[in-house]
Amino acid sequence: MAAAARARVAHLLRQLQLAACRCPTHSHTYSQAPGFSPSGKTTEYAFEMAVSHIRYGAGVSKEVGMDLQNMGAKNVCLMTDKNLSQLPPVQVVMDSLVKNDINFKVYDNVRVEPTDSSFMDAIEFAKKGAFDAYVAVGGGSTIDTCKAANLYASSPHSDFLDYVNAPIGKGQPVTVPLKPLIAVPTTSGTGSETTGIAVFDYQNLKVKTGIASRAIKPTLGLIDPLHTLYLPDRVVANSGFDVLCHALESYTALPYHMRSPCPSNPIARPAYQGSNPISDIWAVHALRIVAKYLKRAVRNPDDVEARSQMHLASAFAGIGFGNAGVHLCHGMSYPVSGLVKTYKAKAYNVDHPLVPHGLSVVLTSPAVFTFTAQMFPERHLETAEILGADVRTARIQDAGPVLADTLRKFLFDLDVDDGLAALGYSPADIPALVKGTLPQERVTKLAPRPQSEEDLSALFEASMKLY
Repeated sequence: MAAAARARVAHLLRQLQLAACRCPTHSHTYSQAPGFSPSGKTTEYAFEMAVSHIRYGAGVSKEVGMDLQNMGAKNVCLMTDKNLSQLPPVQVVMDSLVKNDINFKVYDNVRVEPTDSSFMDAIEFAKKGAFDAYVAVGGGSTIDTCKAANLYASSPHSDFLDYVNAPIGKGQPVTVPLKPLIAVPTTSGTGSETTGIAVFDYQNLKVKTGIASRAIKPTLGLIDPLHTLYLPDRVVANSGFDVLCHALESYTALPYHMRSPCPSNPIARPAYQGSNPISDIWAVHALRIVAKYLKRAVRNPDDVEARSQMHLASAFAGIGFGNAGVHLCHGMSYPVSGLVKTYKAKAYNVDHPLVPHGLSVVLTSPAVFTFTAQMFPERHLETAEILGADVRTARIQDAGPVLADTLRKFLFDLDVDDGLAALGYSPADIPALVKGTLPQERVTKLAPRPQSEEDLSALFEASMKLY
C-alpha cells in the first residue's frame, strides 16, 4: 500500500474518531430509568428474548425424522442448494426421513446469497406443495429461504413486500400461524437457526434487505458439528467473520433503553432491540470462542474441536444479535454484496459474481469501530482485549484505533482481501455504496453514533484498503 494512501486512510480514521459525538455517556449501564416525556413514553423501557429451540451434538441431525414424526408431519418440504444436495449432510437428513416414514419433497434450487426472485421461486414451490412442515439443510441462504417460503405459503394472499423491512417494504407484523421449520445449519456463521431474520438481495435497488419477525424463527435448530467438516477453509473463514461481527456489533449496539420510538403495542417491538444484559452474555461468549478457535478451524479442516466450537459460537452469537441487533458493519455490507461487479470468492462454487456475506461485513469493521468507539469506549477496549490486544496501557480515548488495529491483524493473519478495492470497488463507487446503505435503517439506527452521508462516505473510503 502506497505511503500516500496509508496516510489518507489514517487521516480519515482520525477524522472519524475526532468527529465523535461528545455525549457524556461513556459507560454502558442498564440501570437508567425508562425515558418518559410529559406526553408518555418516548424511548424503550423493555426488551424481549426470543430464540429457537436448539439441540447440539455430533450426529444429532439423524434425529430429524423422529422430530417430524413427533410433530405429526405428513408432507414435508426439504430445502437445500445444488452443491449440498450431493453431500453427506443432506443424505443423512434424507435417510432419517425415509427411516421414519416421512413423506417429503426436495427443493434444491436455493441460491447462495438469495435474491427476491430466488425467494419467490421457493415460495411458489412451497405454495404448490401444501406442506405441513419444513426442513432446511444448509447455510444462512438456505435457512433464510426456507423461512420466507414458510411465511408466504402460510399467508398466500400477501404481497411479497408486505413483510419486507421498511422503508423498502411495508414491514407489517406477522400475525398468521406458520408451519414447523427445522433448521440444520451446515456453516458456522449466520446463526440463522436461532433467529427470526431472513435476508436477501432486492434486485430492483441492488441492495440487501430482509424480513425480521420472531414469528419466522425456526421451531428447532439441529446443530450437528459433523457437518462443518465438509467446509473449505475460505468458507469457514468468511462464515466466522459473520460470527465475529454479530458479536461485536450486538455488544456495542445502542442500549435497548435508548432506542426509540417506544412501541404502543408489544407486537410492534422490533426483533432488533438494542444491546441488553442477556444478549451481552451470548455476544461476549461467542467472541471468546472466535478468538480461540477461528484461526484453528480455518487452518485445519480436521480440527474437530475447533470446527465444533465455531458451530456453537455461530448459535451463541445468533441468540445475541437476533435480539439485540447489528449495526453499521452489516448496514454497510448490504450494498457491498448487492453492487458486486465481477468478484467471485474463492472456494464458492457459484455461477454468478459473489461477495460472501461475512467478507462484506468484516471489511468495514476497522473503520466502523474507530467511528463508534467514543460512545462506549470501555466495550470497544474489552472486545479488543478478548481478541488478543494488550490494553493494559491503552487510553480510553484510543479504544477505537486499538480495536481497529486488532481487527486488521486478525484479518491479515487469515489472508483476507485487502479492503473493498480488492473486491473491485473504487472511490468512484462510494456514492452508490452510501445510497445502498441509507435504506438500512433497521440496523444503522442501532449504531451507538448517528451517521451522516458524509460519515458513511468516509467510512467506505477508509475501508478501500486495510493493510
